[in-house]
Amino acid sequence: MHFSHRFFTVFLAFIAAEAALRSAAAAQAYIIADAKTGYILEEQESKKKTQVGSLTKIATASVVLDWAEKKGGDLNQAVTIPQEAFVGTSENNIRFQPGDSITLRDLLYAALVQSDNIAAYTLANYVGGRLGSSLPSDVAFVAQMNALAKQLKMERTRFVNPHGIDYKARPMPFSTAQDMARLTRYAMDKASFRFYVSQKERQISFDRAGHRFNYMLRSTNELLGKNGIDGVKTGRTARAGDCLILSANREPEVVTQGKAITVYPRHLIVVLLGSTNRFGEGAGLVQRGWQLFDQWAATGRLADPKKLL
Repeated sequence: MHFSHRFFTVFLAFIAAEAALRSAAAAQAYIIADAKTGYILEEQESKKKTQVGSLTKIATASVVLDWAEKKGGDLNQAVTIPQEAFVGTSENNIRFQPGDSITLRDLLYAALVQSDNIAAYTLANYVGGRLGSSLPSDVAFVAQMNALAKQLKMERTRFVNPHGIDYKARPMPFSTAQDMARLTRYAMDKASFRFYVSQKERQISFDRAGHRFNYMLRSTNELLGKNGIDGVKTGRTARAGDCLILSANREPEVVTQGKAITVYPRHLIVVLLGSTNRFGEGAGLVQRGWQLFDQWAATGRLADPKKLL
């Protein structure tokens, strides 16, 4: 009797775990990977082409940060927000106006923390004009985004603008969960990017006709700071549905064998596309990710080359 009772309890726990997984995986596509090795712990429809909305801004920020690093670009440089930045961008929560002056650094915060489209376009317009191309500056910048995608083997990705707006976009932008995980792994390798996307709030300021305005940005990532989640970004359009990329961290695992001490980082990347409940599903997938990670670590962290990002 005692045995059957215990068996029944285990069986119920198994059913509950299965149900949790199913509810965690209601998104159209997702992927869970180890950030250090790029080993894919679990995936569903991860190569399916779809729209990714503002997740695009991870590529935008990466191109800007690469430019600042490699070409000595100064992120404290103040730039002017052009009229074109307002075309097709329906929301303007910060209430920017054409002609406002703001630093590239504050534009990066606005684009990554609060997902501002005007900020993303202004970054592209300014940096694109300094890439040494004969193309119009925003076109040159998008070409650089696609060049980065190619470099990262994001073979099923096409960027068409710096903010990810897909309404009336021709041609249509697209990416996949797997490609966005590759991009995120690259972006999160930079300490500066990690810092931007870890901010729950950030005050920025800009000048308008001799007056200084301050604005408090608030992160669109509701899971930030919970359960070791230290980034990354949300995205949403009517076509893309709700999208979310999360980065989650645990204390590194220290393994001692004789005199040898090995430190294993524990860092997950979760990409979730076309969700109807991105924060609920995202939290579920991070939890699932750690279970899979622990099993993988316990069996020797073998990374099948066919299952690497």
